[in-house]
Amino acid sequence: MGGKQDPTANGSPKPEAMATKKTDLLNSSFTLKSLKLKTKQQELLLRVSILGLVYVLAFIARLFSVLRYESMIHEFDPYFNYRTTLFLTEKGFYEFWNWFDSESWYPLGRIIGGTLYPGLMVTAALIYWTLRFLRFFVHIREVCVLTAPFFASNTTLVAYFFGKEIWDTGAGLVAAALIAICPGYISRSVAGSYDNEAVAIFALLLTFYLFVKAVKTGSLAWALGSAFGYFYMVSAWGGYVFIINLVPLYVLVLLVTGRYSMRLYVAYNCMYILGMLLAMQIRFVGFQHVQSGEHMGAMGVFLLMQVFYFLDWVKYKLNDTKLFQTFLKITVTSAVLVGGIALGVGTASGYISPWTGRFYSLLDPTYAKDHIPIIASVSEHQPTAWSSFMFDYHILLFLFPAGLYFCFKRLSDATIFIVMYGLTSLYFAGVMVRLILVATPAVCLISAIAVSATVKNLTSLLRTKQKVPLTGSTKGVGSSKSSSKVTLDQSQPFQKNGAIALLVGVFYLLSRYAIHCTWVTSEAYSSPSIVLAARGAHGNRIIFDDYREAYYWLRQNTPTDAKVMSWWDYGYQITAMGNRTVIVDNNTWNNTHIATVGRAMSSYEDEAYDIMRSLDVNYVLVVFGGVTGYSSDDINKFLWMVRIGGGVYPVIKEPDYLVNGEFRVDKGASPKMLNCLMYKLCYYRFGELVTEYGKPTGYDRARGVEIGNKDIKLEHLEEAYTTSNWIVRIYRVKPPTNRV
Repeated sequence: MGGKQDPTANGSPKPEAMATKKTDLLNSSFTLKSLKLKTKQQELLLRVSILGLVYVLAFIARLFSVLRYESMIHEFDPYFNYRTTLFLTEKGFYEFWNWFDSESWYPLGRIIGGTLYPGLMVTAALIYWTLRFLRFFVHIREVCVLTAPFFASNTTLVAYFFGKEIWDTGAGLVAAALIAICPGYISRSVAGSYDNEAVAIFALLLTFYLFVKAVKTGSLAWALGSAFGYFYMVSAWGGYVFIINLVPLYVLVLLVTGRYSMRLYVAYNCMYILGMLLAMQIRFVGFQHVQSGEHMGAMGVFLLMQVFYFLDWVKYKLNDTKLFQTFLKITVTSAVLVGGIALGVGTASGYISPWTGRFYSLLDPTYAKDHIPIIASVSEHQPTAWSSFMFDYHILLFLFPAGLYFCFKRLSDATIFIVMYGLTSLYFAGVMVRLILVATPAVCLISAIAVSATVKNLTSLLRTKQKVPLTGSTKGVGSSKSSSKVTLDQSQPFQKNGAIALLVGVFYLLSRYAIHCTWVTSEAYSSPSIVLAARGAHGNRIIFDDYREAYYWLRQNTPTDAKVMSWWDYGYQITAMGNRTVIVDNNTWNNTHIATVGRAMSSYEDEAYDIMRSLDVNYVLVVFGGVTGYSSDDINKFLWMVRIGGGVYPVIKEPDYLVNGEFRVDKGASPKMLNCLMYKLCYYRFGELVTEYGKPTGYDRARGVEIGNKDIKLEHLEEAYTTSNWIVRIYRVKPPTNRV
């Protein structure tokens, strides 16, 4: 017992054994060879990892607005979408589909189910109900705020598979990365941008991918998938017209270039017939696919496909080539004549409606300005400046032509489609700034092809092994071959150095693209228009929350049945946040009603009062930026009110508000301008205010002039509320005086 005890007698391991075990464990855990992954499996793991990172990047890159401000809905239209989604989640789909909204377009009202695309609302409601089922109790507003980033992440996956289908896996990965942070797409998919485009671009790209896949494989399953993708697109956005015209145009090009096949026949017939039947279930669309001129091209190509199938069958049955040629001429001529006569009779009888004004404005950029001023008045419907392309695409503008070159170099059914998609969408993006969004997926895909093909060619050049030149002398032909080989081998180092330099240049440009996209997303596209921000004299951040302040005042201090008149831009926000009835809103379905409001705003106060009394108006809301320098106010929009009002009421004439063709608000302004209702409501009491040091009272900072009428008196209206920064001003309409 008193002897020396063995330290290992109690079962504790020896130090040498412990060290050996640790070494074996480390070797077994961290050696890549132990995973026994083949090259294909390693590529798959790398691909999935990159896609996962891109998916997360696309989501978090769109959260700047939430981090800098708060979780809120942006812009104007999204407030109507939020209001209807809230109604859907509270009342159910049946009540939503049959909802008559009496708080908008007073006294007309609006049938909600028949005048909107319900895809966005139903999608957000399904996500909300799913989260509730999984016991994630969130508010519907948070779902609406994050719907756009979520679908932007999903779009990166579709872009990957589309790029892989068109070109290769590398192009797919690059396309996913490019579209994840491209400002042209982020502008409409940041957190809070709860508009139809939030899900529509995903549906657009998904439909195109499934259709190209169906054409390539001839599979009925892929064709059915493209039809359902088209149905989702129709339910989400009016931009589905682009699909129903581009796909037939693509099919027509394939027919003309001799690429007709049964694969194409199955894909287009299934997609068109089933997609059309499904689209008719959307009440807002109805029977437009068989009654609208915008959809007749798709029907014509469908009938042409049947003619091709019939001719293919006849050619198989007839062995005589001359007889078939005669039959071909007769059949094609007859088909064209019958189609032309049917189209003419349908249009003349009124069964086939003509193209809409929006469709004409895409083909002719000057059409809207001359004929439909309400379309031209929207800033996102203006032609696109070159600076906007550079701002939204950056280096993609230069990669796009290179990608087109590679596509033409390796023509196939898939590359023909992406070329047509890219060229047509880029043209429409030049006509209307809003359509940069539609062109962005095509630009990213084609640019990804350029990057993938270039990097692949350069890396393959680097991988080529340098051959050792032969030093032995030979005679005759052999010596000339040897000398040429020596020359070739000597040029390889220079080629490799050039390839390395080009690769460094490519990755540098891509890094600059990433930096540019991050900066644009942070500074330009993550500011909600309902909350304004500016920098003070010392660089400090100033927040203008006047919109929500005014709507909160309306909700708390006006009767529940009060009617508010404003320009149509603010209708959705007043209804959703102020919970008050509006005369007009952003739906713009009734041009006459909007023109009536425009006439009231541009008339003298006495005339405007009669109009407001006829519409039962209780309050008038105007937006004014003269104090803060906010340029998107009603004074700068005033000429559009005059043009829209004058388009219906000839008594309103634009020259009456101009001086020598110039729009002015200073002392040189026209008498009609200085005394119209809009001028008086914006500049009431403004003549007493000092807005800037060293400037006279009544100095308008938005227009940089001293106003011309400082002594404004109101007779039929009285000031009810002006926000802290004077951006929103609300006036109460006085009741009529007693008459003797």
